[in-house]
Amino acid sequence: MQSRPLVNVLDWGLIAYKEAWDQQEVLFKRAVDLKIAKRNGETEEIPEHHLVVCQHSHVYTLGKSGKHDHLLLDANELDEKEATFYKINRGGDITYHGPGQLVVYPILDLEQFFTDIHRYMRYLEEAVILTLHDYGIVAGRVEGLTGVWIDGENKSKARKICAMGVKSSRWVTMHGIGFNVNTDLSFFSHIVPCGIEDKAVTSMQKELGGPQDIQEVWGYLLQHLQELFEFDVK
Repeated sequence: MQSRPLVNVLDWGLIAYKEAWDQQEVLFKRAVDLKIAKRNGETEEIPEHHLVVCQHSHVYTLGKSGKHDHLLLDANELDEKEATFYKINRGGDITYHGPGQLVVYPILDLEQFFTDIHRYMRYLEEAVILTLHDYGIVAGRVEGLTGVWIDGENKSKARKICAMGVKSSRWVTMHGIGFNVNTDLSFFSHIVPCGIEDKAVTSMQKELGGPQDIQEVWGYLLQHLQELFEFDVK
């Protein structure tokens, strides 16, 4: 019987976006290089899996398919907001990360799980949907869009509570999800979130009428990720 994959959970706390990106790239490159070496017969070692959880200082990030004009601030206005901006190598358009948002970066070798990016994305969404259900919030998907939504079937009420953007190379993943728990939603007014102009953004704090324990939310989310991906934590 094959044992379940083991995943290292790394809590990076409140960390600047660029520092987290650089550290992700190190873990990602190590996994990809190991897979190449194994394919060339140079090693029998397989990549480790990592699940990074953190929060970021105020930052806007633009994915490969995004448009720069979806950022509605100039350089001076970014400085006034004490926010930074990065164009990065994930999929998706523009989004915001900041304190109170639960950011999760899975660095997984999907060949040890399943080789299906669509399934991978749906599992990330499902873990968030199940976590919200634990708090009595009904959430789901919107056809043709990624992420997790509340009232997604109602165009006038639809609001996004979790954004997603991932990168994969040789079935190794990086980047991930931004889950609005206690996020300051005013920062989203300075972008066209994920390039979608006609839908709002929300948070658990807004939906439930008060701040939530972000570590407790992470505990539920991790549990659901373990159940869906069938892994154990080191």
